[in-house]
Amino acid sequence: MDTNTSILIISTGGTIGMIQDQSSGVLKPFNFENIYEQIPDLKQLNHELDFYCFEPLIDSSNMDPEVWRQLARVIAHNYEDHDGFVVLHGSDTMAYTASALSFMLENLNKPLIFTGSQLPLGFLRSDGRDNLITAIEIAAAKVDETPLVPEVCIYFENQLLRGNRSVKYNAENFNAFVSANYPALADVGIYIKYNKDKIRKPNFKKLKVHTELEENVGIVKLFPGISEEFLKPVFTNPKTKAIVLETFGSGNANTESWFLDLLERAIKNGMIILNVSQCMHGSVDQGKYETGMGLAKIGVISGHDITMEAAISKLMYVLGKEEKKDNVLRLLNMSLRGEISN
Repeated sequence: MDTNTSILIISTGGTIGMIQDQSSGVLKPFNFENIYEQIPDLKQLNHELDFYCFEPLIDSSNMDPEVWRQLARVIAHNYEDHDGFVVLHGSDTMAYTASALSFMLENLNKPLIFTGSQLPLGFLRSDGRDNLITAIEIAAAKVDETPLVPEVCIYFENQLLRGNRSVKYNAENFNAFVSANYPALADVGIYIKYNKDKIRKPNFKKLKVHTELEENVGIVKLFPGISEEFLKPVFTNPKTKAIVLETFGSGNANTESWFLDLLERAIKNGMIILNVSQCMHGSVDQGKYETGMGLAKIGVISGHDITMEAAISKLMYVLGKEEKKDNVLRLLNMSLRGEISN
């Protein structure tokens, strides 16, 4: 094997890490000590592969900030000894974890590729084998000894997407993820065609790991007929530090006085409200319509074209890092890891 390229594969759980017991038919965790028997094609990659498995394995529906902290620490501990990282993760919350890790790992200069599958690795038609093999190949890719994709990404079904731009949009097809507001970083067919001008460039600075996350944040999705009685407990809760407000279209919301007054009082009491569109494609523009201007006037922050998954994890990161409101607002309006368009 080519020991010049070392990849750490981290299994957190999820569908890809399961195989079917031949006698009972029950799904059970995959033993990565036998990975070359299960996927002999891995030997052809000619890379040194190391493995780290979470114990117990975590269903992605149970993913939470504490697991993100553990994952960040594992990467930090192994950072100098490996050229790239592949994280096996359940697809349901993969976009949340990829977004969170993009913020938590400042100055990441090596590939961190999340992948998974819609069918377990042990199934005959599993998409997991190709996803894993290609994710490893991307994590190992270099140009002049410099990693080709030094950022947090999701690889799924022939596309490499920026992690904090990704959304799971399909629960049944192998092509489960989309990046509506940013181009794919690579398209995979016979060849891997990298969109090099869209990939973040390495800064060669020392990795900084941020594990202080503010978990007293939440999401409110607006809908026609939403009531003051429903919203009041959310926006008057003194423990809540921030809310992602999912609005209509380009950032539009109710213009009734009770709604704007409720939000304005919450903002005056220190709450951060980040405006994110319910539409998968497009950007918040609070100066376009009167229904968006009202939010801007009371101090609601535009999330621009950020995904909901990136918005909630960015709030956790920024509020865990900064205490002064001016600094929080400044960082929310900046693209920190390529999560919004400038």
